[in-house]
Amino acid sequence: MTHDETELTAELIQDLLRDQHPDLADRPVRLGARGWDNQLWRLGDDLAVRLPWATQSADELLRKEHTWLPALAARLPLPVPVPQRLGEPGERFARPWIVTTWVPGEPADRAPVTDAAQAADALAAFLTALHRPAPAGAPAGRFRGGPLAEYAEGFAGQLASATEMGLIPDPDAVRAVWEDAAAAPDWAGPALWLHADLHPANVLTADGALCGVIDFGDLCAGDPACDLAAPWILLPDGAVDLFHAAYRPSADAATLRRARGWAVLKALAGILIGEAGVQGRPGGKASWGPPGQAALRRLIATAGR
Repeated sequence: MTHDETELTAELIQDLLRDQHPDLADRPVRLGARGWDNQLWRLGDDLAVRLPWATQSADELLRKEHTWLPALAARLPLPVPVPQRLGEPGERFARPWIVTTWVPGEPADRAPVTDAAQAADALAAFLTALHRPAPAGAPAGRFRGGPLAEYAEGFAGQLASATEMGLIPDPDAVRAVWEDAAAAPDWAGPALWLHADLHPANVLTADGALCGVIDFGDLCAGDPACDLAAPWILLPDGAVDLFHAAYRPSADAATLRRARGWAVLKALAGILIGEAGVQGRPGGKASWGPPGQAALRRLIATAGR
């Protein structure tokens, strides 16, 4: 069910297609995945229908993807779900929806990266290609991509919750990583395009290798440090330095410090959602906890480097 109790079914989706995109209506429809904001339904072998279901904010995110992602996708070296059609709200379903290309692979929270060298190179190439100055009018981040100081209250709340629940073995060490990151100079360069939501459920793997990136609902312009948290969350031990060696242009020291702060935020969110069910809307998964714990361990072990 969606938040307004509309049941999403293959029959409903075929009806929506028949009304607005009849050339696609005869394709077989089957459930692909239930995410945090949207459900994904396979449409034949090469397409998918993406519909908002669990949050009211998803509508604008889908329209944003439809507007901006096709042009960006052309330069990205990893497969991404490229919007093909837009579905407008109607009597049967009162929200927008999109048809995208289907990206094969398994989410990394269920099938973690094991090929460290391949994944580090692939992620670095992807972010090198994405992190270009965004044009005037590019969307601003909802909760990501701004000065790290804006998220101090959120960090304090997350750390307090995780500590009270006994989920963090060394909260003082986590706080030290955050404080160093928050003390770094703010980003002074142009606002760059960001994916802004690179966590294990939003990247795909095949045989341990990174093979795709999905869910561009938080696409925005801002500080690249937000995305440069990703290697701490996505890659196995020993791969972060491989990523930094391949990412271009090489990030300056202040950006790397801020990236560690973003990694702490993302790790704590994953732990709380995955291990404690905090903010546990549909889409939150137990599989989000272990990557968060591994990231905190790596961040603490490399503090001061």
